[in-house]
Amino acid sequence: MTAAAATAARAPRLRLQARFHAWLQARLPANDTQRLTQRNVYILPTRAGLAFALTLVVMLLAAINYQLNLGFALTFLLAGAGIVSMHMTHNSLRGLTLHLRPPRPGFAAEPLALEVVLTNPGRTRHGLALRLHDAAADSALWCDVPAQGQQVAHLSMLPARRGWHPVPTLVVETVFPFGLFRAWSVWRPAARVLAWPQPESPPPPLPGLAGSGGEEHAARRGEGGELDGVRPWRRGDTMRQVVWKKVARSGELVSRETSQAMARELWLAWGDTQVAGTEARLSRLAAWVLAAEREGLASGLSLPGQDLPPGLGEAHRRAALDLLAAFSGPASAAARDAVPFPAAASAGTSGPAGPAGPVSAPAPQPSRARAAS
Repeated sequence: MTAAAATAARAPRLRLQARFHAWLQARLPANDTQRLTQRNVYILPTRAGLAFALTLVVMLLAAINYQLNLGFALTFLLAGAGIVSMHMTHNSLRGLTLHLRPPRPGFAAEPLALEVVLTNPGRTRHGLALRLHDAAADSALWCDVPAQGQQVAHLSMLPARRGWHPVPTLVVETVFPFGLFRAWSVWRPAARVLAWPQPESPPPPLPGLAGSGGEEHAARRGEGGELDGVRPWRRGDTMRQVVWKKVARSGELVSRETSQAMARELWLAWGDTQVAGTEARLSRLAAWVLAAEREGLASGLSLPGQDLPPGLGEAHRRAALDLLAAFSGPASAAARDAVPFPAAASAGTSGPAGPAGPVSAPAPQPSRARAAS
């Protein structure tokens, strides 16, 4: 049988599995914390359990046929052990509490970490497996949960594209102690994880700095130059830049803003990417954001209809990457700008990034990188 024929033969079964999975997803409540009870823990015999039951039947028939009292004793002893193992398997899950910690964002096409905390209110639980619902059984993470304690399980998901992604359905299961029965529970977390655009590799030169010499690029920020004002303190500012008199009066760190420091504020504009396609532009902008952070440049981000002021530090880098991840395209941004009075409820909310449609290359915009006078 060829590969195509085998795929065609499995197609009805795959469609049936997909429909069952969709039906199950609709019935499962979305919650980041789930307690395992008798209503959501299921149990069935494994293949080893079925073989064990068949063996008991054969042993019982042999004991009846030959009138073996020891045969009856051994058969019922093993049957009792199997029934006890069924209760032990079910009780290994019942009473546990699963909690998903808020997932951290990451880059598309790279594994994103998921941390699940298992809380055990009773005795020690052995042989627990946690995995994604669509993952293979051999990829499960096995762990034990101590009595009256907690255990953190680290899983990962692989988002294929940028934007918001729901956390996949998770399965916790066990076959402890003898492997005769499998108990499991299906859990659908409510959290979503944000995938940033994959940075372009190798990263292109920063706009406005590609033709400059190494002297200006290696100059230290904020040292020398004419005093132009003050600004909030940023990571990377030297102690000489801090205005200690204002710190003593207000209790907030502020730094001197010099003309040289202002000259090193870099704007990363949509029109400076000079590539075709929304995803390619976002990938280049993401690479520029990371490069500017490594070089200690205060960079701002300019997208169609959205701007992020220049800044430095981990918070600014994350805000820039979040803006790129949630960007919905130039057409949507233009439509949003055309609305004279946007609804206040839409402010501060962001949804999943839609599929990128055909984008016409905009006219080149002048670079907004400020050159030192």
